Amino acid sequence: MNKSPSRLSASLGYAFRQEALLRQALTHRSYGAQHNERLEFLGDSVLNCIVARALYDAFPNLPEGTLSRMRANLVRQETLAEIAQRLKLGDYMLLGEGELKSGGFRRPSILADTLESIFGAVFLDAGFEAAQAVVLRQFEPIIASIDPNASGKDAKTRLQEWLQGRKHALPDYRLAGTRGEAHDQLFVVACHIPALGITTEGQGRSRRAAEQEAALAVLKQVGEAK
Repeated sequence: MNKSPSRLSASLGYAFRQEALLRQALTHRSYGAQHNERLEFLGDSVLNCIVARALYDAFPNLPEGTLSRMRANLVRQETLAEIAQRLKLGDYMLLGEGELKSGGFRRPSILADTLESIFGAVFLDAGFEAAQAVVLRQFEPIIASIDPNASGKDAKTRLQEWLQGRKHALPDYRLAGTRGEAHDQLFVVACHIPALGITTEGQGRSRRAAEQEAALAVLKQVGEAK
């Protein structure tokens, strides 16, 4: 753990009563027996409930299917990892030597799991309302940016369906490079559509996020961005 957890608490907008819970939430299984996997299990359920309620309130006229797709987009690994990177969770996590050497502190799956563990830890520390406040602090800006008239599908899915509907081959996504320091990397991905003669680039804090940006750039070029 490279930084004081108190700085993380400030970013979360929540001060733990039981600091041991926060330490456990930040502990990967590679570090020791008192790790965060059970907290992750709990935090996943808490997160889904809170996000579902937030979407239910924000979009009173949308049907269940659309709300479900929106929730899936919000609680997926890519979104959670980007929030975790914004909170600089990699600076606070406790990882075993092997995970440290292999860059586990910036791996999207570990970052996403750690964030869910923190939500679970807040729930145990102070109850549902406290967890709700912490979750919404991170997710309300994202929910506010959602266009209710969009399909609810992510850009990669929409592009794939659009290409398939015109009997074109699927996109070819390739990592074009990375930028920034190891602890704050930005991935650059190229999306090639040979049948259309289109190549775009996208950037993101994870490879998948960059792929989404590249796919959205294609949709904009063909007039299908929503």
